[in-house]
Amino acid sequence: MRQMRKAGIVGIILLIAVVSSLVGCSQKSANSTTVKPTDSTAPTATAMATVAATTKPSDAPGGIKSPRVAFVYIGPPGDGGWTFEHDKGRKAMEKELNIKADTVENVPESADAERIMTELAKNHDLIFTTSFGYMDYTFNVAQKFPKVIFMHNAGYKTAPNMGTYFGRNYLGSYLAGIAAGKMTKKNVLGYVGAFPIPEVIYNINAFTLGAQSVNPAVKVNVVWSNTWFDPTVERQAAVSLLDKGADVLMAYQDSPATIQAANERGAMAGGNDSDMSRFAPDAYLTNPTWNWGAYYTKVVKSVMDGTWKNDQYLGDMKDGLVDIAPLGKKVPDDVKKLVADTKAKILSGELNVFKGPITDAAGTVKVPEGSNMSDKDIYSINWFVKGVNGTIPK
Repeated sequence: MRQMRKAGIVGIILLIAVVSSLVGCSQKSANSTTVKPTDSTAPTATAMATVAATTKPSDAPGGIKSPRVAFVYIGPPGDGGWTFEHDKGRKAMEKELNIKADTVENVPESADAERIMTELAKNHDLIFTTSFGYMDYTFNVAQKFPKVIFMHNAGYKTAPNMGTYFGRNYLGSYLAGIAAGKMTKKNVLGYVGAFPIPEVIYNINAFTLGAQSVNPAVKVNVVWSNTWFDPTVERQAAVSLLDKGADVLMAYQDSPATIQAANERGAMAGGNDSDMSRFAPDAYLTNPTWNWGAYYTKVVKSVMDGTWKNDQYLGDMKDGLVDIAPLGKKVPDDVKKLVADTKAKILSGELNVFKGPITDAAGTVKVPEGSNMSDKDIYSINWFVKGVNGTIPK
């Protein structure tokens, strides 16, 4: 799928990155470049850094009427999740601006990525690298090609010609948790986590807090698949949670295996990144989603009119970057209304999903009453909230 992706905030801020990687079936994009990667690897990194104020590179291209744009993908657009949504965003941008971008898919998070980016930089003006594991390679190539603009998804490193972008997808997880908390009959939820890294951990926590907000008795059992896209492994993890009594599941991978396993057992489930209802309509709950089209259009347009800056963009529901998929057909109207009303509170600023008091699984108060977790604390989190049953391996 992707190495995790986390971006920053404009200005002098602290930002933490998380990874996300995606591997999958090999379906070639219609306008892929001829540069080909070798294999694919899974992610493992987490990092934190202080970033500099945004600036416009004096030697970066600006005012380019028809910029040559390229996208580097960790997986295939046919994965149904992470890369699928990035590719949808690319197509929306192309349609809006009447340009054609190149893509390279299944690019491993290894030195091979740097080779591919180097080749792309020789004949492109703007390159989007869509996985956290590409960060150092993107940074290295940006140093070699100061007149090429690079935008890296999820990272924290910047350069005069390199910015970053990500979003608060945990908002969708909180809303999905509300739906799960209302739909469970056993008060036992299950979560198939990808890797024990902050991005997955804070989404599990947001999901749990959302469920507890409407059902204080609910518990969330967590198992790790240590995959981003491996349907067989993810299915086994989902079945293990069902065997332990969970009747509603959530998964943080691009595979629909968890939803399909739940469907076979009469349970409900949600996936990640994209609306996955088509894979098992009768079992589908909902899940967080991404909408990259408007952002990609904005960035490319800024290169076209010469206003691009190396921002560290962190989108949310207000700008439409993150959202929640439509709730499944078996979710009753009163639950749909509850989720919609809560979303409205998030949009208005009335609700902060990580507002205290928040206690960890060991009973320690981590966020005092009246306090809100900062972006820095959220994106470096390494603890579960109270009500989560599971361990976080070092």
